[in-house]
Amino acid sequence: MGTGLRNVRTAHGWSQERLVREIEQFARRHVIDVASTASLRVYVSEWENGRRTISDRYATILRRLLGVTDAELRDSPTALAPAMADGYDELLSRIDSAQSVSESMVKAFNDQTELLRTMDRQRGASALVDQMAGHLAALEEALTFAVLPSARRPVALELVGASTCAAWQAIDVGAVDRAWRHYELAKRAARDAEAPMHLAHATAEQAYVLMEAGRPALGADLVREAQRLLGRAGSPRLQAWLYAAEAELCAHADMPDDARRALDAAAAIIPSGPEDRDPDFPSVFLNSGHLARWRGHVLAMLGDGGAVNSLYDALALVDPTFVRAQAGLHIDLAHAHLARAEYEEAHSQVRQARLLANRTGSVRQRRRVDLLSAKL
Repeated sequence: MGTGLRNVRTAHGWSQERLVREIEQFARRHVIDVASTASLRVYVSEWENGRRTISDRYATILRRLLGVTDAELRDSPTALAPAMADGYDELLSRIDSAQSVSESMVKAFNDQTELLRTMDRQRGASALVDQMAGHLAALEEALTFAVLPSARRPVALELVGASTCAAWQAIDVGAVDRAWRHYELAKRAARDAEAPMHLAHATAEQAYVLMEAGRPALGADLVREAQRLLGRAGSPRLQAWLYAAEAELCAHADMPDDARRALDAAAAIIPSGPEDRDPDFPSVFLNSGHLARWRGHVLAMLGDGGAVNSLYDALALVDPTFVRAQAGLHIDLAHAHLARAEYEEAHSQVRQARLLANRTGSVRQRRRVDLLSAKL
């Protein structure tokens, strides 16, 4: 008891004193009454040592600050869903409700996923855990009690998109177990919907969990498995995305030749023009400009100083509201400057990346920044 809070606090690189300050700042921003500084210090120590239970009021604050679920915060098993009432009435009620999911309801699910995806890009994942958990629960409920394929398929497709979005958010806050489980949910939903493009995309994205866990070579193999699953059935934009993902995993696995071949394959197949969203598969955003930025990232990971110019071009074009994307570009620029032994410029890029990563609460990006700082 208490290890959950301690684990997520240390994953963020925060001391107990820093956590107390963050609680106080959160309370001021949201006009919430909290205990005095001295009392909060005692609370945090007792929460982590299991001598005090985290109240619901403070749990809400801590979940928002740390980007975790209640079970992760309290280090408790996920609560089981309440048992159904005896008899068939409750079951039939749920089946009837799922059967009546209309096109407008499916659109509402999609709109909610899109909103959460946009908020994630602009603000980071930490503040969205509760909203995303509720959204996934509603989709799973609708799919669980949908009987016929005509009712199941549209809900399953929405669940794939929401689950992969939730998984990426979990990676960003360092909750890798949650991320892996979300991808498994997405893959099950894609199989239920008989949607090979969705299955391939979810499988390839899951490789990033392996990369963050220190197994990029295994992740590259998983991306290639996703390519095999897709075959020639996918859209060119999705196929280009898979090649680019393979290149990134290979770069992290120190397989430069494979990475460059995959980059060339992506460039050869990407559709021309500024359109970035795949009409056949809306979960993928990719055009030649995005691919150039991705190429710069891969080359930076390979220690190619020639990536500097293309990365600065990408930084000038990136949407300023996409804070996490900007942080990633600054990290890549630091890598590229370091490869050219331009240490002052690399230091400057690391400082910018750290500031932006702190704004979004990205554990993943802060880890990358710390690794870079150790090389400077």
